[in-house]
Amino acid sequence: MEKEMVDIEGKALDLVEAEFINIRQSTVRAVEGGHVELQQVGALSIDGERVEVTQGASVMMRGTNLTLNQSICLLTAGNTTNLNFSFSPVSVSASETFASKSAIGIMAAKEITSNNSTSILMIGRNINGTVTTMLDWRSALALGAVAGGIFGLFSIFRKGR
Repeated sequence: MEKEMVDIEGKALDLVEAEFINIRQSTVRAVEGGHVELQQVGALSIDGERVEVTQGASVMMRGTNLTLNQSICLLTAGNTTNLNFSFSPVSVSASETFASKSAIGIMAAKEITSNNSTSILMIGRNINGTVTTMLDWRSALALGAVAGGIFGLFSIFRKGR
């Protein structure tokens, strides 16, 4: 990385790369750094060892330690992920996920701790706390079997023509 520290406010940027990054009220295509702090930032891709996003939106976020506060991220992938009052359709963690009053579509981690959060599907070795899920592993298996049966039935009718 070229620069040691970057502090930016109110700009539209293409690529930001540094060891310590602090961006406020901006839009960025890609952010890569060691310690990344974003406040009210829209980003396409965020990659860093420690990433903290407050009131931001991103498409993809990767890192060792991820924290989202009142934010939206389409794909979150990290070692440890913290979601506070946030939304993520897909969240994958190698180690732990902490979700507090958040909405997560599909959440996968070894250890999941939830505080009044909702999800469609949770996959984890240990799940603690209060969480509302639409599908557990049995209902997901049943839904997959029904969808496979319907797809197979349509493919038989299609071959008959």
